[in-house]
Amino acid sequence: MESSQYEKLGYLHDNFKMFHLKDSNMKPYDFHYHDFIKILVFLSGDVSYCIEGKTYDLQPYDIVLVNAGEVHKPIVHSDKEYHRMVFYISQDYLLSVKTDSCDLSYCFEKAKREKTHVLRISSPTTNLLYQSCKKIESSLDDNDFGAKLYHELLFLEFMIHLNRSSIHNKIHFLETNCANPKVISAIEYINQHLTTDLYVEDIAEHLFLSKFHLMHIFKEETGYSIGNYISTKRLFLARELIAKGHPITEACFSCGFNHYSTFSRAYKKLFKDIPRTLLKE
Repeated sequence: MESSQYEKLGYLHDNFKMFHLKDSNMKPYDFHYHDFIKILVFLSGDVSYCIEGKTYDLQPYDIVLVNAGEVHKPIVHSDKEYHRMVFYISQDYLLSVKTDSCDLSYCFEKAKREKTHVLRISSPTTNLLYQSCKKIESSLDDNDFGAKLYHELLFLEFMIHLNRSSIHNKIHFLETNCANPKVISAIEYINQHLTTDLYVEDIAEHLFLSKFHLMHIFKEETGYSIGNYISTKRLFLARELIAKGHPITEACFSCGFNHYSTFSRAYKKLFKDIPRTLLKE
């Protein structure tokens, strides 16, 4: 397996964390990933966002959705201040508030079906989602009694309005303005065949490309080598299955690993822990 040229950034020790960030005169970001969900509300700046081979030019109050394990980076085009709100969210947290009639991860699932990571608010001045964003923004400097709980309540309100807007088509699922179609096709093919044997030669043949050309453009557009992309996606899928109660060995082999020892070492290297069934209190 090729060595990784990207790294995990950020840590989440709570169910939920919110940041209000302003930066200027920044050094270029490297591709990176998180092992938690990230939502970014873009407020201002001259910024594009690259996620797994797709690049989006951002406008104020665009909402960027980044799933755990997805490699991404902002591309800052000028010295104009990069201003945003960022939410780190545990996958278990969204599961903990899920009911039969309310699944706050619906917006992520719809974005996946629409093949995008960026949502744009329609008719901002009359949209409750926009108003929810503004309410969170105005509360960011609140350190009064119960501030942490208040921010969490505002976040849940934001997530409800985000999902309602997704369900009722009051938000635009943005198409990428820049993407290599061959790389996107390779990503789609890999994710559709994660649980089977996958070889670079087969992917290249499917796309009518040479193996070496595919490896070059894939790394250039995503920050991943193809081998690392496949391994990382399989590990996140295995962790998801284990969290849902699947036996660890079953998760290993059903996610395309041929040897448990290889799976266990890779899992520990990525997640800094051995694979284990999560106990619910």
